[in-house]
Amino acid sequence: MAEVLDITVAEQTQIREAYEAMIGSMRTPYSQEDREQMDRAFRLANYSHRHQRRKSKEPYIFHPIAVARICAEEIGLGATAICAALLHDVVEDTPVTIEELHEQFGDRIAQMVNGLTKLDSAYQSESQQAENFKKVLSTLIVDVRIVLIKMADRLHNMRTIRSMPEHKQLKIAAETSYIYAPLAHRLGLYNFRSEFLDLCMKVLERDDYDAIARKLQETKAAREKYIESFIGPLREKLDGLGYPYRIFGRPKSIYSISNKIKKKQVPFEQIYDLFAVRIILDVPRDKEKLAAWATYSTITDEYQAVPSRLKDWITIPKSNGYESLHTTVVGPGARFVEVQIRSERMNEIAERGFAAHWKYKGISNQRDVYEQWFESVRDILENPNSDTVQFLGDFRANSFFNEEVYVYTPDGDMKALPKGSTALDFAFSVHSMVGYHCQSILCDERIVPMSYVLRNGDRLQVNTSPSQKPNPNWLDMVKTGKAKAKIRQSLKEEKRKQGELAREALLRKLKKLHVEDEKVAIETLARHHTDGSHVDLFYDIGREEISIAQVLKPFTVEHGKLVPVAPATPTIQEKDPESRTRRGAPAKVKGTTKLLINGEPGDQLEYTMASCCNPVQGDQVFAYLTSNAGLKIHRVICPNAENLMANYDYRIMKAEWVSTSQHSFVAELKLTGLDSGKGVIETISHEITQMDLDIRSFQIAAQSGTFTAQISLLVRNTDQLRLATRALQNLENVSTVSRVE
Repeated sequence: MAEVLDITVAEQTQIREAYEAMIGSMRTPYSQEDREQMDRAFRLANYSHRHQRRKSKEPYIFHPIAVARICAEEIGLGATAICAALLHDVVEDTPVTIEELHEQFGDRIAQMVNGLTKLDSAYQSESQQAENFKKVLSTLIVDVRIVLIKMADRLHNMRTIRSMPEHKQLKIAAETSYIYAPLAHRLGLYNFRSEFLDLCMKVLERDDYDAIARKLQETKAAREKYIESFIGPLREKLDGLGYPYRIFGRPKSIYSISNKIKKKQVPFEQIYDLFAVRIILDVPRDKEKLAAWATYSTITDEYQAVPSRLKDWITIPKSNGYESLHTTVVGPGARFVEVQIRSERMNEIAERGFAAHWKYKGISNQRDVYEQWFESVRDILENPNSDTVQFLGDFRANSFFNEEVYVYTPDGDMKALPKGSTALDFAFSVHSMVGYHCQSILCDERIVPMSYVLRNGDRLQVNTSPSQKPNPNWLDMVKTGKAKAKIRQSLKEEKRKQGELAREALLRKLKKLHVEDEKVAIETLARHHTDGSHVDLFYDIGREEISIAQVLKPFTVEHGKLVPVAPATPTIQEKDPESRTRRGAPAKVKGTTKLLINGEPGDQLEYTMASCCNPVQGDQVFAYLTSNAGLKIHRVICPNAENLMANYDYRIMKAEWVSTSQHSFVAELKLTGLDSGKGVIETISHEITQMDLDIRSFQIAAQSGTFTAQISLLVRNTDQLRLATRALQNLENVSTVSRVE
């Protein structure tokens, strides 16, 4: 919430300067009429927010101005979107109404602001964030600028997140990583996605972020020297091609480098592709492909190419509009260097995503890269039975994939699907009804299972049957959000049909008991027995899994209403997303003050250390209030953390370590190395014993001269765990040691 404090004269001067700087940053031409409308929007926003300040103590109006500047400068939106960006918080945070905006600015701007205003009803929802995000996404197929403004709003909030309390930083960062980074990727906003993930890492993994940032700074001079030595021999040859060009090296994001360190299990010093060299050609649209391949030929004449690392996204662009030619070559000192070749137009689309793509729409006969995705989003949105958290999961499945697989219909039409998609995903991508009635699938003239994982170049044909319909096993066979949403919709419709007779029988019974409001009564029964699902309640009765008598047993009728006989204890517990990866129930911790929870000593609370991430004293942690197992303490980088903090914000509590207790914590380490034939187990065990640590479990497997071991240790804090990791890493035959996340 914004704080209330009047604005000084000096601050008003700064506000006006910030607004004029924003206008000066606009890339899109605007008319005098546009300027007058933007000025009116600014005056209304400035007046409406006049008593508000952000957590940083600066006047609140600086935030909408900054959001508008991101829209103008970094996305390239025009005057209408700038007005909406300036006004995006006035309805939510001030007395201004949507009706007033309609009168002053017209339907379009009012519609955009309304799309950006949080739903009051969301506060009664299972997940406020998911409900509000679903509202924003529902505008995607009407006016994509609303979502782009929302992205700019979140980017500015992330850039200024340090002024927020730490526990709120964790929630905002988790939500950003879970929702906004995938959306930025899908809209082709690569700069946004990269910055989102870097800023999230800065909050959620601050030690790793700071360590990589520090090392990047320390190696900056050497890196720049190497880039120049790589580029030097190319300049004369590129000049000879006759195409105007720019060539430069740019560092990869800290998040990307961190991912490489984790994936390759090597220290920073052994990550050599810390940067990419980019060549941007200033050529007409019809010469782009020719110029790009000529440039590629020139580079590979000078440096040896790595054939497996050639990525041609010029011939077949990514489904979010990204076009570029990527290759990796062996540079000076035998170091691998990634080179990206693109035109100025391609670079603009890569940096500004959807907004830039729209500028070039219709220039060529190339398919519209966003239409297919909009269709799939519409399919997910139009599923009336989808709860908001489920919707968010389906949306992410449809949005966040770095690699694609390209397959073909019998007519030769190409379809791009996420890597890992199955033959059944393909059937649903052709048409929902084709997916519903899919009976068998031919791949290159041979029958394959519906779960067959697609490969580039597959040619598929779907055979359908009117009697075929989805079954619950299909959900395990598909990857795309569209397929999951459609299968769930079909299964719920089938349940509804099967439960219709049970519904009528239950209504007759309620009428016989003289219950006055049958809708309220059924709502009460559904909440008690099936987590609020009417469909599941009727379905269970219809399948005789529970009788009407058993359904009504916990209640009595008083004055025409159902009243619990005793305090209700649900027979089916509320869904607990944290339990999905639970691996056993650790003992509860009570009577110790190791943790402060929401600022209060934890000695009066019962809590457990979540077994999905095994927190150790010193880790960044948070507390999550489960529906049936009390408080669970999770690491902020737990595999479940993003989902919990993004969808169940109201259950998250602040947790801090406050003592150096001698209590032991479970930590799991994964080791890889060379199998010397004998003594590996003894060597590792001896090293752990020397550190006075207890081994809880030890698993090891050897194959082809190497071994992989997973060791569960009891440690007191992260310092002790760090020492153990370093000691094991120094053993002769051990190659990598990593903590199991």
